[in-house]
Amino acid sequence: FWRGADLNALYQRATSSRHASGSMERIFAAGFGEFSKHPPGTDDKSVMESTRRAMQATYQREMDKLESHLSFLATVGSVSPYIGLLGTVWGIMNSFRSLSNVAQATIAHVAPGIAEALIATAMGLFAAIPAVIAYNRYASDTEQLATRFESFMEELTNVLQRRVAE
Repeated sequence: FWRGADLNALYQRATSSRHASGSMERIFAAGFGEFSKHPPGTDDKSVMESTRRAMQATYQREMDKLESHLSFLATVGSVSPYIGLLGTVWGIMNSFRSLSNVAQATIAHVAPGIAEALIATAMGLFAAIPAVIAYNRYASDTEQLATRFESFMEELTNVLQRRVAE
C-alpha cells in the first residue's frame, strides 16, 4: 500500500482465501470493498462517507478482538493479592486456634500456620505481578495498534478521495 501498489491487486490479495489477512488488511478490504461497490457518478461525499463507515466498523471489530482478554488480566492482577491476603488471614487464624489446645505456646506450634499464610501471600503475588505486567504491555501495544490503524484509515481515505476526484 505505502509503495503505491495497485489497489485492485491489493484488494484481491487481501480477500483471497489462501492468504491469511491481518487487521490492517481487513480494514483495507472493508474500505476498498465498499468504495468499489459504488458506480461511477455516485456523489463523492456519500461514497467517502460509506467507505469511512465500513472501515470504522471493521476497525472497531478488530479493536474489540485485541482488547477481549485484557479484562481477564486486569481481574487477575487486581484480585489475586486479595485472595493471597485471605489465605494469609486464614493461616494466621488457624495458627492462633491451634494455640488454644496447647498448655505452652512455642514457635513450633505457630510456625506451620504462619508458613502456610506466607505461601498464600506469595501465591497471590505470583499471580498478580505477571498479570499486571502483561496487562500494561498488551494495553500499550493495543493503543499503538489503534493509532496505526487510525493513521492507515486516514491515508487510505486520502488515496481514495484522490481517486474519486479523478
